[in-house]
Amino acid sequence: MQLILHTGGHYTEEDRLLKSLQSNHDLLTQAGTHTPSPSTYRGLFRDTLNAMYKSSAAEGARDVLLDAVMGDSDADRVIFSDANFFRTPATAVVEGMLYPAAPVRMMRMAQLFPDDELQIFMGIRNPATLLPVLYDVAADKSPTQFWGDKDPLDVRWSDTLGLLRDSAPEINITVWCNEDAPLIWGHIMRDMAGLPATTPLKGEFDLLETIMRPEGMKRFTSYLAAHPEITAAQHQRVIAAFLDKYAIDDALEEELDMPGWTEELVEDMTEVYDEDLARIQEIPGVRVILP
Repeated sequence: MQLILHTGGHYTEEDRLLKSLQSNHDLLTQAGTHTPSPSTYRGLFRDTLNAMYKSSAAEGARDVLLDAVMGDSDADRVIFSDANFFRTPATAVVEGMLYPAAPVRMMRMAQLFPDDELQIFMGIRNPATLLPVLYDVAADKSPTQFWGDKDPLDVRWSDTLGLLRDSAPEINITVWCNEDAPLIWGHIMRDMAGLPATTPLKGEFDLLETIMRPEGMKRFTSYLAAHPEITAAQHQRVIAAFLDKYAIDDALEEELDMPGWTEELVEDMTEVYDEDLARIQEIPGVRVILP
């Protein structure tokens, strides 16, 4: 089977993405894709993965897990979404590393499903805006535990993704920047569901509605209805054009409450984030969805 693991990250649009996908239940079912309720698997995966730190999974654990979530579905592609696949927000940063538990967790998943095709889908976010949130909920805020020997400019997603690929090279990874999500929401949904790029979906503009004024959304949807022939690339340009004119003021601005965070530091960290994205695109087995 194809097992699609949407692993967050935390404080992106993880739950909204699952809801957007589930709003297309009938279409996805027809295409052989199952989107089970998170209540059927989140606890099961957590308990199983935690137990595997002490011993290997019991024989037949794979079938037990899938039986619990599949019900009467005969789908060959299943989407699991859980921002806590790599542990909770309280331990998302340890000694300056984002999700240090992720490599071992995915190695365990590969052991649990040795004959299935696993894929990771994950939204990443500028550490300049993410780290203050994770620091606020961190289990241990001490400098030695949270930062280790690193400073904010040393925190890079490419380090985590590179270790993920090293630990489970059979699992391909698809990532996108959460900051780009309104522009590529439909693209992300279709890729996760294994659908052609031209497939219309309910909810593919769910995120766009949160940052565009109602009159802009009305004109945008009217434009699309009048131009059904536009390509995916043209779609992106149209969205960008309407956002330029109708974006909700301050919708994309965030208050950053973090000791030592200055405007200059945020700008420097954003520059590092942009450079890191280029580095991520060079990691074998990692694909980046861009606008």
